[in-house]
Amino acid sequence: MTDMQDIPDDAPVSEQADPTAPTAPTAPTATAPTAPPASTPPPISALLDAAAQAALPVLRGVRDDQLGLPTPCAEYDVRALLNHLFQVVVAFQSLAAKKDVDFSTTPDRLGEYGAQWPDRFAQEAARLVEAWAVPGAEDGPTGGMKLPARTVGAMVLLDLTVHAWDVARAAGLPYTPAPGCVAELRTLVAQMAPTARKMNVFAEPLPVPPGASALDALLAGTGRDPHWTAG
Repeated sequence: MTDMQDIPDDAPVSEQADPTAPTAPTAPTATAPTAPPASTPPPISALLDAAAQAALPVLRGVRDDQLGLPTPCAEYDVRALLNHLFQVVVAFQSLAAKKDVDFSTTPDRLGEYGAQWPDRFAQEAARLVEAWAVPGAEDGPTGGMKLPARTVGAMVLLDLTVHAWDVARAAGLPYTPAPGCVAELRTLVAQMAPTARKMNVFAEPLPVPPGASALDALLAGTGRDPHWTAG
């Protein structure tokens, strides 16, 4: 800051500072607009809960005389697919806790539980949600492949969503996926599809016609025909 005594006495009046002159208002400092915070994805436990609630009416609607029907998964009839889904829902409770899981055999839960199997499935689905809601369940790697935990959680979300559709198509039942799940799963399928196809988990993707629904696009990405029928 220049002191008043540093201004020469012979400087023109207009160049000398007038201590009595009013101070010009300071222009406000421009600030950059604040970017909106990035949206936080919902907890995987919340998505699993929503997917289970969407799947349960389908499973409860399956009749005993429909258990032998074919499904969009060529290697499974309805009974085998339900036992597979049971196994996944139970096993991924352990994966949420970072424990190892043995997928080498598939227990016959429908035979074990009889007519009570839908209720037992609902109980196991609730335990699955609780397991993934535990703090830290989505953190770090888990599973034999040491995948990110959220990716592993999304894998069981995929089974709950897509296999519920498989059963619905086989048994002629209505099915509407849970809101928010399809978007999460389309991201998962896009990321994992090449590896899944090498492991014969997914078939080759099918073309998606213009105007197809998000669910149809998800199904086609896994190699399923969204218009599959048993006939």
